[in-house]
Order: sequence, then structure tokens, then C-alpha cells
Amino acid sequence: MILNTTLKMEKSMAQAKSYSEWSKAAKAHDRATGVDQWKKADESKHFDHKSIRRRLKRLSRLWKAQDNAGLLYALNEGIHGNMDGMGNDRLHQKAKFGTKQLIQDYVDAIVNSLEYLASEKVTDIPFEEKLDFFRRAQHCYGRSAFLMSGSGAYLYFHVGVVKALWKEGLLPHIMSGSSGGSVVGALISTHTDEEIPPFLKAENLVIGSDDESSDSGLLGGPRRMRADEIRGRLHDMLPDLTFQEAYELTGRHLNVSIAPAEKHQTSRLLNAIASPNVYIREAVMASCAVPGIYPPVTLAAKDHRGERIPYLPNRKWVDGSVTHDLPAKRLARLYGVNHHIVSQANPLITPFATDVSQKRNPLSSIRNASVTTMKAWLNANVEMMQKPLSYFPRLNSMANMTLSVINQDYTGDINIIRPSMFWGPTKILSNLPVEDIDELIQLGERTTWPKLEMVRTQTKISQTLDKILFEYETELAHDHELAMKRKIA
Repeated sequence: MILNTTLKMEKSMAQAKSYSEWSKAAKAHDRATGVDQWKKADESKHFDHKSIRRRLKRLSRLWKAQDNAGLLYALNEGIHGNMDGMGNDRLHQKAKFGTKQLIQDYVDAIVNSLEYLASEKVTDIPFEEKLDFFRRAQHCYGRSAFLMSGSGAYLYFHVGVVKALWKEGLLPHIMSGSSGGSVVGALISTHTDEEIPPFLKAENLVIGSDDESSDSGLLGGPRRMRADEIRGRLHDMLPDLTFQEAYELTGRHLNVSIAPAEKHQTSRLLNAIASPNVYIREAVMASCAVPGIYPPVTLAAKDHRGERIPYLPNRKWVDGSVTHDLPAKRLARLYGVNHHIVSQANPLITPFATDVSQKRNPLSSIRNASVTTMKAWLNANVEMMQKPLSYFPRLNSMANMTLSVINQDYTGDINIIRPSMFWGPTKILSNLPVEDIDELIQLGERTTWPKLEMVRTQTKISQTLDKILFEYETELAHDHELAMKRKIA
């Protein structure tokens, strides 16, 4: 009887048309299998549940007593991303929906306490002290970022992942993309919330063509598109904004990875902090320039007179996934990011990528060992061949590029990995008909649904801190403006 019920729920989950349908079936599955009892119980060997329960009781006691100073002190001690092991990915493997109720209750208590202390109800703590606390809390807790891999035509999988996160209000404001991922990141980061929904529908990602022999989509037709055609598609999809202008418009921090086309250059992560005046269209074009297939690109920037000029005119750039598919370290340095949500659709990587949040099994262990052995073997062979390869610059460049690709880390804290699809290399770099685009978007959504509650739990505190600090900084800026006006008067 239980087996029949669980099979029925699994079928409902597989056939769900929306996240609400999927979550309803997932909750029913947890009830039918008795996992609900596991969620209600505190006990687990994967985190210090006793410490979390004590902290939760302390917060509740201070809240009821309206001890604001004590609450602030308690939060100073207890805002860390993986407090007492709460971030252990094993805690999100057992249930189809959610995790331990204790963890969710503790996160909610932290969020409610933060919002309460930030409110005007709390008058016995000065604004300056609150602001200092929230800045330190954000620095200690860290921030989340959404990273999209290189992908070719699989970029529509990223669109599905974005759609699932955005509809639940879980899409981080910090995002990076390389190659096809940069296209999706640019779409989201150059359009306001009101403008985004049309770009999440397959029919609006297909651009009509007068040529009946060619389907015309975001990146090309059944034949491989020329570079000028790709540029035209990006021109149609993206407003002509710099990174700084896009940030001011949407509040989203877009980061685009590009790699050097020549030797003795270093890769770049373009964004509103490091390259505020660079135009996004050219940056995305460069990140999509697959070496050996599309020509390298010179970037463009807006000068102090507002005119378009070449940016680093003597340098050209290519596909960012070659050197930094997922620029985790650079995001940490620029934004204090320590939590990474990864949408992985890179056709070179997904056959070997492992989702650390999935249950361990002998097969995945064997595969991991095989991949590690292969990496070590390739690195050793290329190192031994360094001198012979130096006589053949093109071959040497290809060998070094191969090493760069295989030695990168392609996963994060939460991984949404595209399931394997048997497409030929030609199709991966070509345009897709609306049916294939829709299939990939739906695949991205469905692959994301099982991860949404994990994302919600692990980003709720950082999102709250971001929101509070944004409001506080806005208030500071307003007060400064008023003070300047009074001074002038």
C-alpha cells in the first residue's frame, strides 16, 4: 500500500506542471514514507541540534521579554552561514521537500529578529549602532551568488533555472555568467522586474526570420551562425548599457567572464565594480567567442564624454568558460560571496559533474575516482611534453587551454546540473526551434524545483540582511542630501 502511494506521488512529481503541483506531491511523498517524522524530530548526526535548540529558546525568551539589547547581543554571536553544521548538504537529502523543522524555525527566528531590530519599533538602540551591527552581520554571514556556466545552445536550461528561482523570489542579486550563461545573465540584469517575464517564455526567445530554411533563435540557426549574426541577436535582446548603467537600472550585479585571446594576458571578470564603463553587449559577445570557431572580440566602453570607444584596443577576448567558468574566488573578493548556487549546463562538463547534495553511492564514488585519475594523468602528460610542445605554439596553446578547462571547479554549494542530452556538436552551437527551447526551459525548471527549499533556507538570512542594509543606506543617502541642501541654503 505504501509502495503504491509513493509511486503515485513520484509520478505526480514527474508530471507536475508547476512548482506548487510539484511541492504538493513532494510533501505527500514525505508523509507517505514517514519522512515527516524525521523532519519534526531534532536529532541528527549531521548537525549540533542541541546547540541550535538552545539558541532558538534563547532568542524566543529575549523576544518575549522585549530585551532588545540582549537580542542584539545574541544575534552578534549567532549569525554565521554554517552555524553548528546547519549547512550540511546531507540535511537536504532525506526529504523530498524541506529539511529539519528545527533548522527552518531557527532561520525564521533569526530573520524575524533582524527585521524587528531594524524596524522603527526599536527606539532604545541608536540608528548608528544598528547600522554598524547589520554591516558586520552581513560581512560575517556572507552573501549568495548565482553562477551560470558556459553552455552553447543549452543556455535555455539556464533560462529555466532563472525562471524557477525568480518566480519564488529566490534569484540572488549577484550573478555571473560565461559564454551562454553570460547571455542569460545579461538578459536578467539589463531589464527591470516588470520586463523580465516575457524573456522567460520560449516563444519570446525566438526571433522570426524571412528565410524559411532557417529557424532563427537567440544564438543561431540549424547551421552555425556567423559572428555578425550573433551580434545582431544580442543587439535585439540587450539594451545598449554599460555595467554601471545596468546596475543602476536593476540593482543586479552582473559579472561576465572573458578569457585572453593572446599569451601574457590575464582573464577578466567584468562588472560594475572593476569595469563600470564597459558595454555589456561587447562583453557578452567576447564571452561567447568560442576559440577556433568565432573570432576574438575587442571590448567597448563609454568615455567621460559619453562616446563609445574601444576598451583596451590592443587586446582581444574569447569564451570566458575556458579559464573561469565559475569565478567563485573573484566573487568572494568583490562582494563577500561565500555561498554559490550553480546552474551547470556546460556540455563538456555535465557528463562528469557530480552533485554533492545527492546521496552518495558506489557508482558516483567510482566515477569521481576515475575523473580525478584522468585529471592527474592529463596534467602529468602535458607537463612532460612542455618542451616538445613549445616548438608548436598552436598545439601548445590548445594543450594549456585543455588543462585550464579540466582543472577548474565546476560545482558550488547548491548545484543544478543539466541532465545528459544526446545532441551533436553542431546542434550545440546552432539555433534551436521553439520546441527545443521550450523543452530546455522546462528541464531547467524541473531540475531546480527539488532544490528550491534548500535555496530558500540557505539564503533567507543573507537576503534579509541585504534588504535591511539597502534600506538603511538609502536612508543615509537621503539624510546626506537633505543636509547638503540645508548647508547650501
